[in-house]
Amino acid sequence: MSFTISDIAERVRGEVLGDGSARLTGLASAENAREGDLTFADRLDYFLAAELSGASAILVSGDFTSASKVLIRVANARIAVARLLPVFFPLDRPPQGIDPAAKVDPYADIDPTAHIGPGCVIGEGVRIGPHSALMGGNHIGKGCRIGEDVVLFPNVVVYAGTVIGNRVTIHAGTTIGSDGYGYVFDQGRHRKVLQVGNVVIHDDVEIGANSAIDRGALGSTVIGTGTKIDNLVHVAHNVVIGRHCLVMGQVGFAGSTQLGDYAVIASQSGIAGHLKLGKQSTVGAKSGVMRDVPDGETVLGLPAMPAKQTKRQWVVMQQLPELLRRVRDLEKQVAHLKAQVDHVEPAGTKPGVQFR
Repeated sequence: MSFTISDIAERVRGEVLGDGSARLTGLASAENAREGDLTFADRLDYFLAAELSGASAILVSGDFTSASKVLIRVANARIAVARLLPVFFPLDRPPQGIDPAAKVDPYADIDPTAHIGPGCVIGEGVRIGPHSALMGGNHIGKGCRIGEDVVLFPNVVVYAGTVIGNRVTIHAGTTIGSDGYGYVFDQGRHRKVLQVGNVVIHDDVEIGANSAIDRGALGSTVIGTGTKIDNLVHVAHNVVIGRHCLVMGQVGFAGSTQLGDYAVIASQSGIAGHLKLGKQSTVGAKSGVMRDVPDGETVLGLPAMPAKQTKRQWVVMQQLPELLRRVRDLEKQVAHLKAQVDHVEPAGTKPGVQFR
């Protein structure tokens, strides 16, 4: 598949600087680009590398010029690349229909354009929408609803009652709708609190590999439209994540916490239960959030505090070894001076009387 440079520029609303009739057959990083490839640069060092590469054209954002390469100038090169990747690398569409090795309940409703791969188990009353694909080994529990253009990679498990919207992608090994961690202490033992809610995943969500989204104890655990969740994330029962949030790897949410729209949670952070994290709030990496976070605030550390306060503490912590050395030196000086004073008899004092 090939495109003229002008064709590609039109797709990303870019300006061609040079011969727009040359053809492009691929998109690659500067170090891997060959003739016929498009590469990209949004800063000077990347642009210099791109000029030395074998690429036929460079996608740029900024006032770059070149005597050797055709340029496509756009407002944001990285956004343009994200839009062009599906053009040069179209996703493989699995065949429509149900693999003979799948087990489908007779009361399931599967759109004829959907793909049900080998080893899938589809429970009673399940509905699967047009062009969705279950790639293999997927277990879909009773009464689940899966929308259009959903992709479940191998070994994704979806418990009963889960609702998944349109254009959702869930990567391998993730479990949706497992029991929340609910127990009460009763007469010397931990009694399980039945988890009878469900999980609702809205449109355009992507969930990484080996994550776990627990069902609500009562009501729903909710993942909002456009939210992107990384690998190895745990979302506990009745958590509500807003729209277009970003959740990085190895984050854990305790139960009933709420995230506002566009919140960002960086890797290896832990969020305590029953908290509210405001719209456009940010939690820095390896943080432990123990209190509500207002709209737009960035918190860091353990326990997490406003970013400026935490950074000041980090600076002080780095100074502690030097401060400790100075305090020890001062203690030695004070002790030496005290010893001198204790043994000096000032003029006018009686013999044998020490001045203190």
